[in-house]
Amino acid sequence: MIEFINVTKRYNNGVIGLNDASFRIEKGEFVFVVGPSGSGKSTLLKLILHEEVPTEGEVYVNGFNIGQMHRREIPYLRRGLGVVFQDFRLLPNKTVYENVSYAMQVVEAQPRDIRRQVPVALALVGLSKKAKAYPDQLSGGEQQRVALARALVNSPAVLLADEPTGNLDPHTSWEIMKLFDEINQRGTTVVVATHEKNIVDDMKKRVISLEYGQIIHDVQKGNYINED
Repeated sequence: MIEFINVTKRYNNGVIGLNDASFRIEKGEFVFVVGPSGSGKSTLLKLILHEEVPTEGEVYVNGFNIGQMHRREIPYLRRGLGVVFQDFRLLPNKTVYENVSYAMQVVEAQPRDIRRQVPVALALVGLSKKAKAYPDQLSGGEQQRVALARALVNSPAVLLADEPTGNLDPHTSWEIMKLFDEINQRGTTVVVATHEKNIVDDMKKRVISLEYGQIIHDVQKGNYINED
């Protein structure tokens, strides 16, 4: 499903985002990607999304070779990926329903499919009663739930999250991570980049640890920091 083979990403300013990274994520896995700021977490996610391409090595995502894709193929890659960001990225002038439905409009979904899928996504994240609300009428946790519904509404095979609890209090963070776990148990592959040590340690999922662009640990049911 996702495979990195000896991947190095070197930016134009000389910074190395990833250095000879190799790993494989199978369908249905839940994986935390951890490490300090600048360790390569965001670079890894950007490569999966084709926001960056590898300088060396190969990246495969859902059958696509990221380094050899034609521009016209990128939308098809991204239709299979849902993405949740730390800053929510909601459209302030659209309601909760409209924010979620917009993700389907972008991929030119049929109106009948939008009317069917959006309520399902909102129900999954517990926001059915907030469909007509605007983002500024919601708490931070509710806004992140909208972002999660938006990421899920097109039924992606893979859900990516970049510090999804970074702007949330500890209790709300746990609620969001329980939703990620529930989504994973329904069959979606989940990859979460995070600094949240307590959550990583308690959830006991696979942990890929990065430092200076290199993978230093890759442990099943691991902790945020794993000793050799």
